Amino acid sequence: MDEQGKLRILITDDSRLLRKKLREELERLGCEVSEAVNGKEAITLVLEQELDGIILDIVMPVVGGIEALSFIREVAPDVPVVMLSSMGTPQKLIHCLKMGAIDFIHKPYTREQIIHTVERLKRLKFKRQQKSTVAEPTEGNI
Repeated sequence: MDEQGKLRILITDDSRLLRKKLREELERLGCEVSEAVNGKEAITLVLEQELDGIILDIVMPVVGGIEALSFIREVAPDVPVVMLSSMGTPQKLIHCLKMGAIDFIHKPYTREQIIHTVERLKRLKFKRQQKSTVAEPTEGNI
């Protein structure tokens, strides 16, 4: 896969070990990975980088995942967000999905869950590219 085709994914979790393991898994699947240790860092990176997906822990210091998701939906509504948590409750899951998260992964995650998430993000990226190609004006209709 060429550099243009690589998925650019942001991992946001306060656990350095989880970020390291998840980065290794995503890089094995051909993704380009950025990391943030909390929601505040994630928001900064969302504003600075063009991302194809965000994996966002719910419980973090400084700015938590739900607060970060709310801000990300405002500034980058097309970027898919997958919530990640060991403390997932059905209420939190429903709340995050209503806020615009596309999925929810419980820790400890499995390799299959990550593969499924990457495949879904690839499909969503392809759909966004198709939509932007159709929306771009051509000389004939300017």
